Amino acid sequence: MVTAADRALVERGFWAKLRKHATTAGREVVEKALWLYYAARAPQTPAWARSVIYGALAYLVLPADAIPDALPAIGFSDDLVTLTAAVATVALFIDDAVKAKAAARVATWFGSTAHETQ
Repeated sequence: MVTAADRALVERGFWAKLRKHATTAGREVVEKALWLYYAARAPQTPAWARSVIYGALAYLVLPADAIPDALPAIGFSDDLVTLTAAVATVALFIDDAVKAKAAARVATWFGSTAHETQ
């Protein structure tokens, strides 16, 4: 069960970390993190899925990491694996509305890609 304190911890660190490290982490990490974030906030997402999501997002935001984020080229690879596993687990709750919100935010940070504008 995800507590209000767990959600608050992730919420505080999530936006700060993404804003600071978006370009270093890369589009794929940011996009998956945003899918999870918006899916967790969707009212139809059940508690078990929120637990998975907040666990993965906590791994992204907390400083303890299997591979330090400061390492060039590989620093966010463990985060990507964690986020990808969470996305696969809760994929039913990552609907088109969640993906659209994430795509809009990603486009503001990275610009749009050719397939987003079509």
